[in-house]
Amino acid sequence: MEFQKVIESRRSIRKYDAEKKVSEEQIREMIQAAIYAPSWKNSQTARYYCVLSQDMFEKVRTECLPEFNANNVEGASALIVTAVVKNRSGYERSGEPTNELGNGWGVYDLGLANENLLLKAAEMGIGTLVMGIRDEKKLHEILSIPEEQMVVSVIGVGYGTVSPDMPKRKSVEDVAVIC
Repeated sequence: MEFQKVIESRRSIRKYDAEKKVSEEQIREMIQAAIYAPSWKNSQTARYYCVLSQDMFEKVRTECLPEFNANNVEGASALIVTAVVKNRSGYERSGEPTNELGNGWGVYDLGLANENLLLKAAEMGIGTLVMGIRDEKKLHEILSIPEEQMVVSVIGVGYGTVSPDMPKRKSVEDVAVIC
């Protein structure tokens, strides 16, 4: 698919076909796309916890997501929990933050990587839903995520049953100042 078309056609999917499964190989392709994203001083602090087994999927879905998000990803094939290694991206070797954003740079870098993942999924005809409301403590516990990592989001992955219309977008003039 042409890149601009991928960008324009990607949508947040909230209804999934439970009969059609995304494979581990497809998940790996998405993660590989994420790896190519730029990061602060090439720190590559993005981490992904890919939940494909049905039992673990249900455990994470029902115990770590609020009801509305759990309902939105019912029928999806996988959940990808995204995390970032803390105190690396945006930090000097001494451990001091380079500027006032501190760990904000790690979250920013993860967002860049996640967008690559989402666009790769869209190119493959696979739907996604990024969810920021989640129980970080439970995700750490259930998935054995190290404490030096901050959980940022959970991404539902699967084949959508609907193609939502594009929401109204702001114009370039609304969002950019060109000097």
